[in-house]
Amino acid sequence: MSDENGPAGKPSVLTPDICVIGAGSGGLSVAAAAAMFGVSVVLIERDRMGGDCLNVGCVPSKALIAAGARAQAVREAGRFGVTAAMPEVNYAQVQAHVAGVIAAIAPNDSVERFTALGVTVIKGQARFRDRNTVLVGEQAVKARRFVVATGSRPAVPPIPGLEEAPFLTNETIFAQTKRPDRLLVLGGGPIGVELAQAMARLGSAVTIVEAQTLLSRDDPEAAGLVRRALLAEGVALHENARVLRVEPGRGKVRLVLEGRDGAAAQSVEGTHLLVAAGRKPNIEELDLDLAGVASDNKGVIVGKGLRTANRRIFAIGDCAGGKAGGMQFTHVANYHAGLVVRSALFRLPVKVDLGAVPRVTYCHPELASAGLSEAQARENGEDIRILRWPFSENDRAQAERATDGFVKLVTNAKGRILGVTIVGERAGDLLVPWCMALQKRMGVKDMAGLVFPYPTVSEASKRAAVSFYAPLAAKPGIRRLIGFLRRFG
Repeated sequence: MSDENGPAGKPSVLTPDICVIGAGSGGLSVAAAAAMFGVSVVLIERDRMGGDCLNVGCVPSKALIAAGARAQAVREAGRFGVTAAMPEVNYAQVQAHVAGVIAAIAPNDSVERFTALGVTVIKGQARFRDRNTVLVGEQAVKARRFVVATGSRPAVPPIPGLEEAPFLTNETIFAQTKRPDRLLVLGGGPIGVELAQAMARLGSAVTIVEAQTLLSRDDPEAAGLVRRALLAEGVALHENARVLRVEPGRGKVRLVLEGRDGAAAQSVEGTHLLVAAGRKPNIEELDLDLAGVASDNKGVIVGKGLRTANRRIFAIGDCAGGKAGGMQFTHVANYHAGLVVRSALFRLPVKVDLGAVPRVTYCHPELASAGLSEAQARENGEDIRILRWPFSENDRAQAERATDGFVKLVTNAKGRILGVTIVGERAGDLLVPWCMALQKRMGVKDMAGLVFPYPTVSEASKRAAVSFYAPLAAKPGIRRLIGFLRRFG
């Protein structure tokens, strides 16, 4: 990287090969990979290294979920003949556990580590000055390529009274050292469901209010199992409920809900309100228009190769919209990062393919899916078959009393795998081989031919695949063939 001399008294202009804006998972992956190949990199971050995932997203939420799972395991120990007192939750220590997990991972994403890799890290808000230049304060950066990886933040719906209420989001809930007594969760998507269940297991009285149905983007049959689990654990649900207004009060908050079928409005009240009603991209302060980059409310508009209208600029992760965006997951940001490295460094043609990308909600039971859902396959006019295998028919699931769940496959008439949904214990882990099967356009015969270890819950995947061939056993022609072959010994 070279420095061009700036005007007297001003910083020189940095001229790296790649300038990455945003030090979340995607941006860090691009910066680290490029630096390893000896490419000069400037990395700009306005807030905390590691972005949402490390500081207020994936890492703290999974640490909180783990604490809730331990408390629930104590409550359910009696099913295994183990006598245990009801758990006592020290919420301050739970939050110390969450902070400790973040602290353990943070060095991997730190300024010090990336500086040691040869990356120039600049703290501050990046703004495009023109098609070729970014400014951070008075520091100018002219790069051959730019990668916008600024992530997303919680969306705040336009509900009367909400802005005046002291609400929480995923960005603030992990800073609470005192457990909410009665938590209202606005939003029944993955974030809302995960945090609602974790907080209920840690002792909060929790109510979810959802404008549609719970986990509405997932398979309804699988979402139904999650719904039953939440209700069984004491979470109150209000689905298909429109919030008319929010009424804050001293030490409490009330949501006024529209009545159904002409009924009078009803209300739910809590001590705390968590807003988990979707995400919006962090792009407003970038001055993208000055760089010739188009955007909308879903993010920076990119093509299948993750390039913007200005071909020197890529966008990845949560802030990417258009043909390649829309899936706001850390693993998608990392996938995008790999494609950009191939394109920017090696000039290789790349194309985003989201067909095999996994989607996991880390509730209990976990809900994981990849590829087409049953509804999507039918909308496409596919001649499909639906294959299922319940966890209740799995020996390991029975031994662990984790029989609520199933594997559900969507295949075409010839057995090619189109999609899979798994709900149950460790569904996200069980989904991995199916992602490969989808990516490689495999058929059920490939999964049916694998040898799975016994006893593991993973055998449910094989049994689901093998069930494709069950109708063959009843065909008269097959039976006649077997009878004929028996004559030869």
